[in-house]
Amino acid sequence: MRMSGQPDLEEIEERFVAILEGRLSRDEADRWAVRWVTDGDLVWEAPEWWALNLLAGIDLLAGPTGDYLHDDEQVRAWLHELQQRRTG
Repeated sequence: MRMSGQPDLEEIEERFVAILEGRLSRDEADRWAVRWVTDGDLVWEAPEWWALNLLAGIDLLAGPTGDYLHDDEQVRAWLHELQQRRTG
């Protein structure tokens, strides 16, 4: 049972798109996702849980160079997979 305000796949997908379009920082997306992932009172369907866990950590750095662990190409691949899961 989805709680009021709990994001659905469409809202989660929008976060991936916003990152790739530069409308949302990776840090903002991470903080948004962590808020949902760490709420132990919520029940998630598998696709939502999978996608939220990708967003929670999307701002991780690969090392001191400042490059992200997961580059835009990887984020696009996740977005594509999420879209496939949504249309099923």
